Amino acid sequence: MGNSQTDAAHSAPNVRLFTTDQSWIEGAALAQLNHTACLPGMVLTAGFPDLHPGKGIAVGAAFVSRGVFYPALAGNDIGCGMSFWALALPARKLKLDRLEKRIFGLEAPWDGDLTPWRARFGLAPSLSDAGLGTIGGGNHFAELQVVDEVRDAAAFAALGLDKADAALLIHSGSRGLGQDIFRELLERHGANSLEEESEAAAHYLARHEHAMRFARANRALIAHRFAGELGADARSVSDVAHNMVTREDFAGAPAWFHRKGAASTREALEQGALMIPGSRGTRSYLVRALGERGEDAAWSLAHGAGRRWQRGYAKSRLSHKYRVEDLARTELGGRVICEDRELLYDEAPQAYKDIAQVIADLEGAGLIATIAVYRPVLTYKVRRTRDE
Repeated sequence: MGNSQTDAAHSAPNVRLFTTDQSWIEGAALAQLNHTACLPGMVLTAGFPDLHPGKGIAVGAAFVSRGVFYPALAGNDIGCGMSFWALALPARKLKLDRLEKRIFGLEAPWDGDLTPWRARFGLAPSLSDAGLGTIGGGNHFAELQVVDEVRDAAAFAALGLDKADAALLIHSGSRGLGQDIFRELLERHGANSLEEESEAAAHYLARHEHAMRFARANRALIAHRFAGELGADARSVSDVAHNMVTREDFAGAPAWFHRKGAASTREALEQGALMIPGSRGTRSYLVRALGERGEDAAWSLAHGAGRRWQRGYAKSRLSHKYRVEDLARTELGGRVICEDRELLYDEAPQAYKDIAQVIADLEGAGLIATIAVYRPVLTYKVRRTRDE
């Protein structure tokens, strides 16, 4: 398999790691991965080079089961994913000084009419609608990017992309709706499995599907809001989720796929591309999935660089060296809008793994091929309100 860590990790028989010795994987993440792989009904577990410890569940992994499924593995941000948008805006026309001061409000409810957005994504009105079009916290963001390098000109052109144009990358999910579904799940069933034909399974899956549509609508509306501030039209290139439970074919029969921070290879193949970002201070990679080894890797891929440091550690490690003002600029010359001091440190580039190595591991495993490399120039996390 070309991944020398597989034997060294002393993994369960149904665990496959798509990493090399050049990618450091924390022991706690491997322990969580193996624990989940041993749950009843699990037939395959795949870990990717962005693998890192989560809240009891390794992030950067996919799990395949039969007969039962484990909704808790998808977590509370059901449908979270990356959407990539082409902008009808030449990169040379970007006025970053002006944009940095001008873009506001992507953390606040949108004041527009949600009716057409609900219709477009098949959403009934809900108590969660105030979250539509909002980024959320943690590692979510809206990012303005420019092309650094095109590596596959034919694939790039086939996506209708122009290397002279800017682009948007949106990372967000189902916001309060996903949290409500997860809370209900834990109250009723804890982290236990659900029988696939049970009433409980049907109830959860219906709510899960609603959250998946909500998350896609959310990313689309964020892109609409951001592009509106730029005065440019945005066109969706790809939108691939990485937190979900789905029923898909596996080894000739239906099975349950649980993805926790793992992008769907099948979605990436269908759409022709997937964006795998690093951090606000490193490059992002537009890739195409290669399906030949899809089943070996649970039809999944890495979703980003993966954390090197757990949340809460970054500030103590960086605050003596970097001021807030320093972190508002990146080594690549990008701007960062984040008026939450803790979050600014938590999401510093130093807290993440080397995205170039993650991509190299995936390419070496025969899972992807890079189409183009993008550079972040303006990353939006959170503003205070204008009144503040």
